[in-house]
Formats: sequence, structure tokens, C-alpha cells
Amino acid sequence: MNIVVREYKNDDLNRMTDIWNEVVKDGTAFPQLELLNEKTGREFFENQTCCAVAEDSDSGEILGMYILHPNNVGRCGHICNASYAVDSGARGLGIGEMLVSDCLERAKNKGFKILQFNAVVKTNKAARALYEKLGFVQLGVIPDGFLMKDGHYEDICPYYHLL
Repeated sequence: MNIVVREYKNDDLNRMTDIWNEVVKDGTAFPQLELLNEKTGREFFENQTCCAVAEDSDSGEILGMYILHPNNVGRCGHICNASYAVDSGARGLGIGEMLVSDCLERAKNKGFKILQFNAVVKTNKAARALYEKLGFVQLGVIPDGFLMKDGHYEDICPYYHLL
């Protein structure tokens, strides 16, 4: 397996939508409730500042992806936000770290000064450990900030990384 992270192509959109929807269906990480379809997926990904995929260059299979966009506007427009998704069958292979590292570099190259995560679910220990390993700083805890799929609320932890 030879994983490369690259900007997405139109041919990747269906696979990106599938990976995104897998995380939404899981209901433990992304705030979205609605699944993407071919049309809404295309519109969603095209409206991001940047989207990239993790591809196994040996097989051509897309195993993960991320989106990058401004977190706010105007005087706070220098702060960006990102979301990452790795296919459940490819987790634990270091793909998440490759995606986050690539995103940090692309965000800086696009002129952003800070990458901020608004709502990392406190129980998402793998994501939190990765972000802290890569130098993200936790800002605190927001009690009951995330509605889990089963209907209970979990705390969220905002993070930031200076670019």
C-alpha cells in the first residue's frame, strides 16, 4: 500500500461522498444529520476552499479525505476549519495523520493563520490524540455540545493550531 494525499478530482466525488456519509451515519463525529447524494455532494465539495483525498496509488482506491474552509468571515477570516474522514476499513494505518499534516500545509499556503476545530467530541480519543500529537492546543470543554446518534449529549473540545 502506497498512500498519497492529493487534491481531489471530479472522478473522486462519489467515493468522497461515500466516505463522508459513513461518518455522518455513524453519528459520533460530524455535526451533519443529512447524508450527501451525488448532487449535494458535488455542490458541498466544490464549495470548500480545498478538498484532498488519501489514495492508495497502487490500487487507485480512495481511503480518506478532508475538507478545508474558512471558520469565519471578515476580521476572523484568517481562521480556517477542516473535517477529516477515513474509510472504516482503512483506519489505524496512519491515513488520518497524513490528511491532517497535508491540511496544515495547504491551509498555511492558502494564507490562513490558524486552523481551529470547533467541535471535537470528547470521546473521540483517536482524533484527540492525533491532534495533540501534531501540536493542536485544546481550548477547553463545552459541556453537552454534541448530540450523539443515540440521543445523549457528549462534551466537545475546541482545538486550534497556529500555522
